[in-house]
Amino acid sequence: MKRHVLQTLKCLWDWTKRRRRALAALTIAVCLLPASARAVGLGDILSLFNAITKVIQGPIGGALSQIQATSADRNKFHQDTIWPIAGLDRARSFVNSTLGRYQSVMWQIHALRTNSATLTNPSQLESLMRAGQVADIGQIQGQYSTVYSPIPAEANAKPLQRNLMDVDDAFALASLKTTVLSDQTTQNMLTLADGVEEQSAGSSPGSAPMIAAGAQIANLEGQAYLAKMLAAELRLEAAKLAHENTLLKQSAASTRSLQNQMQQVLAHP
Repeated sequence: MKRHVLQTLKCLWDWTKRRRRALAALTIAVCLLPASARAVGLGDILSLFNAITKVIQGPIGGALSQIQATSADRNKFHQDTIWPIAGLDRARSFVNSTLGRYQSVMWQIHALRTNSATLTNPSQLESLMRAGQVADIGQIQGQYSTVYSPIPAEANAKPLQRNLMDVDDAFALASLKTTVLSDQTTQNMLTLADGVEEQSAGSSPGSAPMIAAGAQIANLEGQAYLAKMLAAELRLEAAKLAHENTLLKQSAASTRSLQNQMQQVLAHP
């Protein structure tokens, strides 16, 4: 509708400019005519000027007035019904007041340090785990071995014990690395949430669906990371159950071996 109105106005303006040029050329031509010819045709020229002026002020002027009235009514309908200015101002004021009241407090809570280790090696490991920097994941394994000690040599532990130690360390390290990834993702999601809040505070009429779509995409990303964390927790619980079950199997095997030895001792004359 707006494009059609603009095209109509442009055509009328072009038509008016062409008529003005023609009138100017005609006036110059009359001025260049001899005095006798000028006297003969001056009345006709004035009549032509009057006729053109009446056409411009009559049908053309009425059409332009109607177009302007229609455009004004449309703008008033948009501002009063579809996108009421008072409602938009109230919404922006509410968003700005909420941001000013809670945003800085939430960031302070998020940035609150909760490190509790006191010794050197545990403090370094805890700092790596809480830093939320994926680039530092490669340093976690070495620091983990320093704090929790490496796997014993083959001469100092049975193969089954070494296998259990290795797989338990593997699942523990995987969970720790996943938490680092989760912390960094949380930081990114908070930054994205701040961006959505700022966009909603300064958004223009009609942009709400786009902002809502961006917020929904961020929500889906958060759900995906939450599912990843849940999967890591389930793997850790499964490894814990497997470890306990292996200990039960080892205990049962030791019990059977002890029974066999006791039977041999009792059967010895």
